[in-house]
Amino acid sequence: MSNFKNIFVQIYSINYIMKEKIEQLKNLNQQAELGGGESRIAKQHASGKLTARERIEQLLEKGTFVEIDKFVTHKCYDFGLEKQRPLGDGVITGYGLIGKRTVFVFAQDFTVFGGALSETYARKICKIMDMAMEVGAPVIGLNDSGGARIQEGVRSLAGYAEIFFRNSMASGVIPQISAIMGPCAGGAVYSPALTDYIFMVKESSYMFITGPDVVKSVTQEDVTKNELGGSEIHTEKSGVAHFSTDNDIDCILKIRELMSFLPNNNMAEPPFVPTTDSPNRADPSLDLLIPVNPNQPYDIKELITSIADDGNFFEIQEEYAKNIVVGYIRLNGKTIGVVANQPAAMAGTLDINASVKAARFVRFCDAFNIPLLTLVDVPGFLPGVNQEYDGIIRHGAKLLYAYCEATVPKVTLITRKAYGGAYDVMSSKHIRGDLNYAYPTAEIAVMGADGAVNILFRKEITEAKDPEAKRKALQEDYREKFANPYRAAELGYIDEIIEPSVSRQRLIRSFELLANKRQSNPPKKHSNIPL
Repeated sequence: MSNFKNIFVQIYSINYIMKEKIEQLKNLNQQAELGGGESRIAKQHASGKLTARERIEQLLEKGTFVEIDKFVTHKCYDFGLEKQRPLGDGVITGYGLIGKRTVFVFAQDFTVFGGALSETYARKICKIMDMAMEVGAPVIGLNDSGGARIQEGVRSLAGYAEIFFRNSMASGVIPQISAIMGPCAGGAVYSPALTDYIFMVKESSYMFITGPDVVKSVTQEDVTKNELGGSEIHTEKSGVAHFSTDNDIDCILKIRELMSFLPNNNMAEPPFVPTTDSPNRADPSLDLLIPVNPNQPYDIKELITSIADDGNFFEIQEEYAKNIVVGYIRLNGKTIGVVANQPAAMAGTLDINASVKAARFVRFCDAFNIPLLTLVDVPGFLPGVNQEYDGIIRHGAKLLYAYCEATVPKVTLITRKAYGGAYDVMSSKHIRGDLNYAYPTAEIAVMGADGAVNILFRKEITEAKDPEAKRKALQEDYREKFANPYRAAELGYIDEIIEPSVSRQRLIRSFELLANKRQSNPPKKHSNIPL
């Protein structure tokens, strides 16, 4: 009887101790989840922003987030910080699901020290980045930080450098996405800049190397934070950011949509999304899309949405370098990266910004096994003193290099103009375009009829009785001979001339043909792209 009593006492004692331990754990969890406290959370909400934890809850599927390093604290004992040791140290790290796919995430908590980065904070981020590389999963960073934690001095700077190194090593291996959902200044901007896509939130986020006060002291310029580095600046002028969103929720929804097009890593294929949109669907309206007048603009996005599954086009950098359009569609359920000249903006010419925008997109698609569709209507590179002085040759070469280097399936469709070096650059057959198509309206030549005739027949025109009539006659003859796709087709540079209405059918069949394409570049340490 006494033995039974002893056993009962032991069980009761163990049970009691365990309950105490569990209660302690719950209390610590609650403490960690409060971040900087209720008053600072209220201030975050008052500024129109979600907290770090709320952002993660919206980003990931409900109940799937697993937090890592929840109880980590900083190691600084100067400037009174030894009395302030919040659990988690201002950044939330872990992993969870978007759809059925694992992603790693870190969310900077502005309620704790203004989200300022410490050495320990950086180590938390580095840990999940290392894990993401090991398991081949994307990393999403939700940035909302005042920068380096000044009290830690060089240790916080070392932390940033550790993150930058991992961003660089992960580039082209796993997708990296940055959301700027608050301040991002000084050295903090370089981690997002090293990632693949940057989202910003209107009015509440900004990025700059030096703030308005420093700018004023050095250059005497008065400028606000938004004017210096707000979302509009970086999505319309600098090209640093790819998306400008209305609020935190809109930002998170767009990240989720982008993720639906991307693979987990460079060894995986992009996700397949079933569709009821028939692969044999024709669109007779496309036969009327290209204007009779070769100088009349039209919107290339009409073609893109027509051929895409369910008309869905996820455009990237919509407000920057509008003369070229890039983004993702699906063709019969499969992700396709689209690069298209835009005749409705600057006649579709290639300038510095357009070249860099497209080159970076091409290289991302190639790194992550996303086939490329190139829609061509380009009269050439933009002429001008400013373009030459600013390096159009070097920047244009980036796009050329990106296409030459890419080994993913590449299908090209010339809708109208393909003139000069720009014809070569836009995924021509000569730089390993796999299948190259053209509409009957395509004009493939060194230059347009007007310019060519003025160069080739200057003497005949000036000596003619009626120079203007002579010029027009020569232009018509030039168009008849060269401003069409048939000469290129005769040489095998165009594989097929197709009717616009069957574009979707032909493109789907082309990418299905190329699905198992295998191509590699010569062994090398790395290439030397003309940066």
